[in-house]
Amino acid sequence: MNWDLKALFNSIEDADYLLNEAENEANWFYNEYKGKLLNLNVYEFLETINSYIDISEKVSRVMTYIYLQFATDTSKGNLLSKYETKSTEIEEKLLFFELEFTKLPEEKQSEFIKESGVNKLYLETLQKEAKHKLSENEEKILMKKDLTSSSAFSRLFDETMSNTKFFWDGNFVSEEEILSKLYSSDRNIRKRGAVALTNGLKDKQKLFTFIYNNIKKDWKIECELRNYKTPEEPRHISNKASQKSVDALVNATNANFDIVQEYYDIKKELLGYKKLYDYDRYAPLKEVKKEISFEEAKEMVLDSFKNFSTTFYEIAVKAFDEKWIDVYPKDGKRGGAFSHGATPKAHPYVMLNFTNQIRDVFTLAHELGHAIHQYLAKEVGYLNQHTPLTTAETASIFSEMMLFENIKKSLSEEELIGVYANKLEDMFATLFRQIVFTNFERRVHNKEELSENEFNVIWQEENQRMFGDSVILTSNYKIWWSYIPHFIHSPFYCYSYSYAQLLVVSLYNLYKNGYENFEEKYIEFLKSGGSIEPKEQIAMFGKNIDDEEFWLEGIDSIRNMLNEFKNLVGDRK
Repeated sequence: MNWDLKALFNSIEDADYLLNEAENEANWFYNEYKGKLLNLNVYEFLETINSYIDISEKVSRVMTYIYLQFATDTSKGNLLSKYETKSTEIEEKLLFFELEFTKLPEEKQSEFIKESGVNKLYLETLQKEAKHKLSENEEKILMKKDLTSSSAFSRLFDETMSNTKFFWDGNFVSEEEILSKLYSSDRNIRKRGAVALTNGLKDKQKLFTFIYNNIKKDWKIECELRNYKTPEEPRHISNKASQKSVDALVNATNANFDIVQEYYDIKKELLGYKKLYDYDRYAPLKEVKKEISFEEAKEMVLDSFKNFSTTFYEIAVKAFDEKWIDVYPKDGKRGGAFSHGATPKAHPYVMLNFTNQIRDVFTLAHELGHAIHQYLAKEVGYLNQHTPLTTAETASIFSEMMLFENIKKSLSEEELIGVYANKLEDMFATLFRQIVFTNFERRVHNKEELSENEFNVIWQEENQRMFGDSVILTSNYKIWWSYIPHFIHSPFYCYSYSYAQLLVVSLYNLYKNGYENFEEKYIEFLKSGGSIEPKEQIAMFGKNIDDEEFWLEGIDSIRNMLNEFKNLVGDRK
């Protein structure tokens, strides 16, 4: 299945027409309101913000259309660059609005905020970010320079990875296909897959090192220009998370790496190995079946959604019927998976690289969870549809857990062991591994330009700290930092997965324990998108994310799952 982009536009010509319309409206907006916000009354200001939203949404809709074409065919880099340049020119005309709002007297800001309805948090956030805003001319310079700095290096990384091929049995295969070898039941295939991955990345090391050093440097310069105290601070502000809560999360997770180590010690015994190497981490203990077709995956996910919520089920059916999804790997398509929220006037789009493995079924559930969240949040409008990263994973991880619970019911005890192992490993990847990534980023961002070897050493050390003696990391593993896209696209993004994982574990426990009106409150939570603070959203369920015990409660739930796994395994070791 390929996605159908007609919900956005029927053609490039239609996209061009809307972008030209947005350009004309942006020119009008600039001439009409530049330097005049102070003199507006509340009702005039509300008209202004509605015009700002309308123009911004038009530009976003066009860029979504162009980016989705690029994501499935990265040879279209020139097309993407052309539209990025045009959209930046339009956004320059809108730039004054946020800056001018931050310069208004506090009394005037409060007057506007009070009457702004669903856009209240957006304006309050502008208030908080005021001290990090530069002058309009400086902001324009940074916006223009971004096209040849971080975004340019991100594009170079994407295009390089999309075109990188890995040698396998006489043929060259994609990143997704070679990564799938690490999940094989055949140890020799896994080992060869690890070597092939390393060999494919090896000759790109100088380039990836250069890209990452420049991403770090660009991030540091912008942090200095905007007077952020640490390289993490801008991410925490956009995530609406405090440094204290993030530190508590990181410290709690680092202190519980023994969960990972105990699991892999058990896995080593179950596999009958004297030593467990990095390429053995994803070895299946018991496969439900070797391959799962996309149609089977679709039914498995829909069934799990239907058991939870009619709302989830009906939106997912729309996603399949209306072709929101691009399913299979192909030449030039970028790796990984995502759900793009698009704009409230369209619908989300899901990109997969489906390879018929059980993990791909969980990826489908995960990305559809995102899409459902994004679709429900359309109601709060363009400025609020997209959530902070800390809550962006809420529905995606919850959807994976629903699938897990649903699959459990139909499995034998032997098969259940394999599924439990897969789920624990997924949780480790979402929680513990993402904190390893954060530890890695903290170290490398606190240093000047690093050599290839310095990146390799820090990567190996931080990963070995998580695995302890349970897994031996080979020399091949040391360069695997270089294909992680989040380091390039979104510095300090990764802890958000961990944040969401523990948050969702806590919410899912409430659901399983029969929390009153859970579905109704949960749908309300998702519909609110980014219009209210995460702390307020979680408070709907009587939880406090500022309390360190909240994170430990989530970690304890994962430890309990490990204990359930140990009980299943029994004396099989």
